[in-house]
Amino acid sequence: RPGPHARIGETTRGGRMTRKVLIADDEERIRSLVVATLGSDERYEVLTAADGADAVSICQAERPEVLFLDLLMPKMDGYAVCRELKGSPATRDIKIVMLTAMVQESDRRTAMKLGVDDFVTKPFSPLALAAKLEEMLDPGRMSVARAA
Repeated sequence: RPGPHARIGETTRGGRMTRKVLIADDEERIRSLVVATLGSDERYEVLTAADGADAVSICQAERPEVLFLDLLMPKMDGYAVCRELKGSPATRDIKIVMLTAMVQESDRRTAMKLGVDDFVTKPFSPLALAAKLEEMLDPGRMSVARAA
């Protein structure tokens, strides 16, 4: 539950501030991999959704800071989820990272027009996903580290 000074996507767990992250993918093994990778880090509260409609509902209720979103899912595809979230004042600030095996430039352009912030290509390593999350949550810190 957010404290009085919490930002979007932050909750307090055991007196510590945690940052909410949602993984929306219809593949159980992908969700499990992300939960195993990020869920062991006390800085994050990892939420999961198995389809696009659940992803929208969870985003509306929980307002995570970052959404890792599969493009091809049942009920609503990733494009429809982006349209819904970016079209609402309550959810438009959620950073969206599209998880996809599709690497065609036209797909990326479509996703960017809908408000996708970045991409992770499947298959991905858990460490790459953790690094992408850090970049999304603190972009200035990552750019300084890269410049060094």
